[in-house]
Formats: sequence, C-alpha cells, structure tokens
Amino acid sequence: MTLPRQRGLTEQAADAAIDTACRLLRLPSIRNEFNEIVDRAVKDQMTYRGFLAELLMTECDDRARRRSERRIKAAGFPREKSLRAFDFDANPNIDAATVHTLASCEWIKKSQPLCLIGDSGTGKSHMLIALGTEAAMKGYRVRYTLATKLVNELVEAADEKQLNKTIARYGRVDLLCIDELGYMELDRHGAELLFQVLTEREEKNSVAIASNESFGGWIKTFTDPRLCAAIVDRLTFNGTIIETGTDSYRLASTRARAEEPAKAG
Repeated sequence: MTLPRQRGLTEQAADAAIDTACRLLRLPSIRNEFNEIVDRAVKDQMTYRGFLAELLMTECDDRARRRSERRIKAAGFPREKSLRAFDFDANPNIDAATVHTLASCEWIKKSQPLCLIGDSGTGKSHMLIALGTEAAMKGYRVRYTLATKLVNELVEAADEKQLNKTIARYGRVDLLCIDELGYMELDRHGAELLFQVLTEREEKNSVAIASNESFGGWIKTFTDPRLCAAIVDRLTFNGTIIETGTDSYRLASTRARAEEPAKAG
C-alpha cells in the first residue's frame, strides 16, 4: 500500500495519514501519544528536529519497556519483588551497597555466581527475584525455578530422552535463579542431573541460588560428599556470597503488627 503524498493537508486528513502510517510502520506508541506530543511541542516551541526526536524516543522507550516486560514474564518469577521494596534496615546482615552493586549486573556480564544463604524469612527469595528482575530489565535472559522443580524436570527429560535438549535450554539463559536449594534431600540421580546443568553453565553463564542451609549442611541435600563438594565449588568460584542471617524479619514484622492492637488497647 502506498500512501498519497499531498501538500496542504487538512488537520483531519493529516491525522488520518499519520494514523495509517503508524499502523503500517508498526509504531503504536507514536500513534497513541501523537496528539499529546504535538501539544507539548507547541507549548515548548520545539524545533522540527526536537519534535522528531521526541516522537522517535517515545517509540524507542516504549519498545524497551515492552521488551523488559516480556523478559520478566519469560523468567517465570512467582511474584513481583523489587530492590526498592526491600527493607535493608530490618535485616542489617545484608549490605545495601553490595546489593546495589550486584544490581548493575556486572557479575552476570562476567558469568559469575551468586549465593544467598540464610534462614527462612531473611529475604533470600526477595533478593533473588529482585536481582533477577533487575537483570531482565537490563536485557539479560533470566530463568527462575525451584531446585526441586528443576530436578524433577531433568529427571522427566532423562526418561523421555530429552535430557541434552533440556540442559542446553537451561544453559542458554544469561542468569539461572535457583530458589530453595537445600530444602529437600535429592537422590543421587537427581543431584547428578543438577550437577550437569551447573557444569553446562560453569564460567559461561551466571547462576544465582538461595538456600536455607550453610554450605556445610548441603551434604543433607547432596548425599554424596564428592558430588556435594563439586557443586559447592561451581556455585562459589569467583562468586559473591551473601549471608542473610538467622533472624526472620518476616516473623518479626508479623509479631509487630500483632502487638499494635494490644498497645492501642
């Protein structure tokens, strides 16, 4: 389809031509926000160059936002968590400066691992999801999974002769977030399959894990001592370890809310 090019279009004809052109060129943001941008351009007395730049940047910004939303959705996070919403004052074990440095995602660029170790309610999963979200927003491909879910998927893939394909899929993402590692004992076969995924990613792509067990306690999850040592080695080499502590600020927050009515009374 070729649009007729005419001089001296009426305002109504110009609007129709712009709407049609935006549809053909797939510029939904310019199409939706054109009138608002025009009004702002007139008010601010923009030059033609400035007006064109405003139009194009509107489209670019909106496309970047949609790409981020798609990457966050593809990551499979179970809920929304952000660094902005994390209460660093409630858990002094977690250094805010270290976390905000991690949010720059240089460690992902360098294919380094991250381990969040601490008891339930100390902010591990929140931090894992929030840092994964930051990575997705910065253009990295991210995948979130529970440790047991990942192992079950690998076992099923092995049974269906799809193991190599599944391991390759998990190997391709820039950041693999594994939550709740150490909550359940894994049999030797499951542990070996998880080890294969970690080996596939070693020094090529980052892994971030959250665990309620210290490394010394992982022998309860990975019952073979040599395999356990190899997994710990892959998850800590050149990596960052954040110990979130033993005091559940989630429980403390619940208790504080429960005490408020009593104090009021």
